[in-house]
Order: sequence, then C-alpha cells, then structure tokens
Amino acid sequence: MNIIDIEHIAKIYQVGTEEVHALQDVSLRIDKNEYVAIMGPSGSGKSTLMNMLGCLDTPTSGKYLFKSENVSQMSDNDLATIRNREIGFVFQTFNLLPRSDALHNVELPLIYAGMSYLDRKERAEQALADVGLSDRMHHKPNELSGGQRQRVAIARALVTKPSIILADEPTGNLDSKTGEEIMQLFHEIHAKGNTIILVTHEEYIAEHALRIIRLKDGLIENDEVVSKRYTPNGNIAAE
Repeated sequence: MNIIDIEHIAKIYQVGTEEVHALQDVSLRIDKNEYVAIMGPSGSGKSTLMNMLGCLDTPTSGKYLFKSENVSQMSDNDLATIRNREIGFVFQTFNLLPRSDALHNVELPLIYAGMSYLDRKERAEQALADVGLSDRMHHKPNELSGGQRQRVAIARALVTKPSIILADEPTGNLDSKTGEEIMQLFHEIHAKGNTIILVTHEEYIAEHALRIIRLKDGLIENDEVVSKRYTPNGNIAAE
C-alpha cells in the first residue's frame, strides 16, 4: 500500500527579481513500512521536499497524493489537519516546550486533536514508555540529556499513531554515541510497522535506512534500495 505518491512536482520561489527552482519535476512513491533516507548537499532541494512531504508547503505545479488524497491544493487549515492526524515530526532542535514536563510535551498533539484528558494521559505515558522514559515523564527539558529530549520528541511524534514519521536531521545536535542510540530506536520503531522518512546530510545516518533518495539541483539524482537489513537493535542482519 503506498502512502505517498508525488507526480512531477516543482517548487519555485521568488527571491527579489530572481526565480529559484528548488524542486524540478520530482516524482516518487513511498509505501507503508518503508524506511527512507533523503540526502543531498545544501541547496539540493531536500528541505523543500521535506516540507512538501510533511504538508508544510504546497508545490508550484504537479500533484501530491497522501493516502490517495490530493493535498497539492489544500488550504492551510486542511494541511494542518493532515499534519496533526497523519504525520509525526522529529526535529534536530527537539522543539519541546521548556516549561512543560515530558508528559505534557508528548500530550500536546492529542490536545490539539481534542482527545479527553484521561485518554491522552494514558496514550502519552505509553509513548514515553515505548522510548524508555517512564522514569522521566515529569522532568522538564532542561532536566534531561540531549538524547532524552530527542526521545521525548520521538514519543510526541508517535503518540497520534501517525501514518509516517518524518525526521529532519534527528541526530544533528547529539554526540555520535547518543546519535547511534537514537538510530537504533528508529530501527525498533520501523520494526513495529511504522513508515519512516529521514532527512539528513550525513552518509552514516542515511545508511541506517533501507532506501536512499539522493537529490541534486532540485532533481532526484539516485533512488536505490539498500541491500543490507538491520535487526531491531540496529545490528546488520545476516543475508
């Protein structure tokens, strides 16, 4: 079952008198339970593509089908509904509320969705348990390590049970050991059936995915399925 189907999309920005072609005739399909990395140098269009996939922006031309629903021409309110219901975001900078504890940070998407207090508390507690933070749910971000903050952000992304997890440079603010632990967590999440789209400029991070899409000058330069397979603990499985 395909979740994302992009057909010949382009994105043009007007910068002063100049037209910037951030994306040019990009087509791709992402199926349920894929683990995809999107790579490219600065200016390649990967951030623009991420914004398209995450329904944070709409294309200048072309079509974007999300679970067979055409989101290309949706209003901002409709896009916000899709984001809240279907997409879990994980950012490099965590984007946590500094004065709220981990539990409240994870609850936030459920508050926006109108879920009752008891239901969202139970769901948020389970999401934090799933990322190994049951004993930290009443800690505020400044009382947590960088890796723990990112785990809170991942729990928040998972709590709505979204169709895709969209992670933008999720290890960018972490040391290499902690970053590797976070990538192992993504393997566990993928093994449970989640669809993950990872945006990164780091080759060793992209290599955790099972498919790598490389962008250059707003075009897909290469799209390959990686032959190696990882076990849920992040180790390479025997072929």
